[in-house]
Amino acid sequence: MTRFAAHRRAIPADARVSTWHAADGWPIRRFDWPASSPRGAILFQTGRGDVFEKYLEAFAHWHDAGWSVSAFDWRGQGGSGRLSPDRNVGHADDFAPWIADLADFWRGWSAQNTGPRVVVGHSMGGFLVLRALVDRVIHADAAVLVAPMLRLRSPVGARVGGWLAALMRRAGDPARAAWKGHERPGARDRRLLLTADEARYADEGWWYEQAPELKLGPPSWAWLAEAFAATDRLRRDPALAPMAVPTLLLLADRDALVDSRAAAAIGARLPDAKVVRFGAEAAHELLREADPVRDRALAAIDAFLFGRVTR
Repeated sequence: MTRFAAHRRAIPADARVSTWHAADGWPIRRFDWPASSPRGAILFQTGRGDVFEKYLEAFAHWHDAGWSVSAFDWRGQGGSGRLSPDRNVGHADDFAPWIADLADFWRGWSAQNTGPRVVVGHSMGGFLVLRALVDRVIHADAAVLVAPMLRLRSPVGARVGGWLAALMRRAGDPARAAWKGHERPGARDRRLLLTADEARYADEGWWYEQAPELKLGPPSWAWLAEAFAATDRLRRDPALAPMAVPTLLLLADRDALVDSRAAAAIGARLPDAKVVRFGAEAAHELLREADPVRDRALAAIDAFLFGRVTR
């Protein structure tokens, strides 16, 4: 058990969970945990189907180091307004509204926080953060991408998977579930896709027992088609090369959900990026992995921020 394990199943007493409304009025659930004497502020963005409660232990680590920490649930998941008539399905016709939400939130949040402003994105959140940085709709002092979704893994390969998803999107209701499970079709043990740490994995289920309305299931065919297409567009975007925000990428080589090789290739193209790779010991959720992996990931983030944005 780590120093901040007690935070995994409790919202900190001095943190606030509230509702923020996007520019179009969409309700977005947000989390804010201000530091008493902040060295700066971190905005953390989760992956598809996630809720910010899953990362409270990491938040406590950063908060203890003097960072104010904020997060919000993407529209369509967690405690934010859903995008599908079936609230169990993670649907999106287009990823652009998520980029717009991030840009809108960033403007208000950055004005409210002093010191360096850091953005951290996990999985789908990592893609959306990088897209927003490349498009220059957010202006961070540093970025951390944790197992970023910069290309999806597919049982039939990314090219065929993208073609099939686009075909199924056109063939019927694009908001229908692409499969019955959660992260990946045919996976026998969801935990092994995410983490080797059984206790941390169980935290997610505990939170959903307390608030079942936060849970989200499989993606829609539209989300899946957009994920293949949008990540492909980003990989081919010449605007990657001049994106000069200092960026740390943490990658799991055996990640079964996103392609770490594609992410490493993007890291090599960025002018100011560091790539840290994990081997067979790590799955997708590096910040919720067993202590040896998680501690190394947090130490890499700490060292990166100390070297790049410490005042």
